[in-house]
Amino acid sequence: MTIQPKVIIIGAGFGGLFAARKLIQQSVDILMIDRNNFHTFTPLLYQVATCGLDPSQIAYPVRSIFRRKQNIRFMLGEVTEIDPSNKQITVNSNGEARQEVYDYLIIAAGSVTNFFTPQIEQAAFGLKSLSDAVVLRNHILKLFEKADWTDDPLEREALMTLVVVGGGPTGLETAGALYELYNFVLGQEYEGKRRIKARVILVEAAANLLLAYPDKLQQAALRQLQSLGVEVILGQAVEETADDHIRLKNGEIIKTHTLVWAAGVKGSPLASLLGVELQRGGRIPVEPTMRVIGLDNVYAVGDIAYLVDPKGQPYAQVIQVAQQQGKLVAHNIAQHRAEQSEEKFVYKDLGIMATIGRRRAVAWLYYKIQLTGFVGWVAWLGLHLIWLMGFRNRLNVLVNWTWNYLTYDRSVRIILERDADDRLKEEDHRHKVEVLGGD
Repeated sequence: MTIQPKVIIIGAGFGGLFAARKLIQQSVDILMIDRNNFHTFTPLLYQVATCGLDPSQIAYPVRSIFRRKQNIRFMLGEVTEIDPSNKQITVNSNGEARQEVYDYLIIAAGSVTNFFTPQIEQAAFGLKSLSDAVVLRNHILKLFEKADWTDDPLEREALMTLVVVGGGPTGLETAGALYELYNFVLGQEYEGKRRIKARVILVEAAANLLLAYPDKLQQAALRQLQSLGVEVILGQAVEETADDHIRLKNGEIIKTHTLVWAAGVKGSPLASLLGVELQRGGRIPVEPTMRVIGLDNVYAVGDIAYLVDPKGQPYAQVIQVAQQQGKLVAHNIAQHRAEQSEEKFVYKDLGIMATIGRRRAVAWLYYKIQLTGFVGWVAWLGLHLIWLMGFRNRLNVLVNWTWNYLTYDRSVRIILERDADDRLKEEDHRHKVEVLGGD
């Protein structure tokens, strides 16, 4: 009986998922490891945080994805050691340390929020995991309850002021969705003398939003945000953060109890287990074949991998890159087994887009077609439905989006109590979740 090579994939995000989908067609044994038993559709995390979708609608069980596939197994656990010299890893699974050997290792552990300083990390909310989204949602809903019973008008204003830092797609999408939630949904439920109107502020240190987009779309995004009601502050960095305020570089102080940090990500801490010199953002340096530089039969894909494009810039930490790199690694493993040359990564970029709110979006398809407003919004909705995992999820999300569009209602507004540790995280704004699987 021939023993098949064993491939271990760390991370059930987009990179790991697409590598596994290609690998199951080969005569290999696959072990996929992740801290969560589900794959998260991360582009819609902000909709969970803003009560638009239920967490289960953007998550899909890993075991269901590979049901009836005989050559892949899933392990719920956290990788604590990687020993490339002995081709072995250690996994903390269900409270036990397990050693697993491999012939090929694929690291697709994703990224985490880059807060840059401990002070910011203490005060800000990230939005990189399902746990982050639920914590932020509960925090927002509790602020409204507190504001309704607060007599001090200045304190009520601070409670109802939300600041989003970061002028990329995540920042714009979050700011737009929060404004609509605050002023079109929750605002209607707190009427009378204590009628609440929230203030949403987007802060970007650069002079423009969406730096990767052409000027026309940058200006269109700015106009659409402002027409919605979001206040936009450009060219100002955040210099001080606290539980009840932030201070900008120009000295302006904004009283707020909610700071959402969408100003950058860095590679998962798991990258440090390899023992190689990491590149900018804590990312693992790889060859164009996606093989980790200096290591045999070890590959890295997606957010955690550092590879520069033909222009000398690192590839963006986006879904398209992770998916294509995952597929390439599966192909290169087959090439290596056949003693043939491995192929280099060639990125097929389909374009970029960002939604800003109801009927508002910008899209740059194939870097030729520029869409704004309602047309861009419809394109964004359609693409994300196609990418979403599972027919039931697609149907549920479509129904929710249709209902929200027709009624401005968002039904997922339940405050969930969690264990004491999670509540302490929310109260202290300590919500760093180091997800080891997430491209």
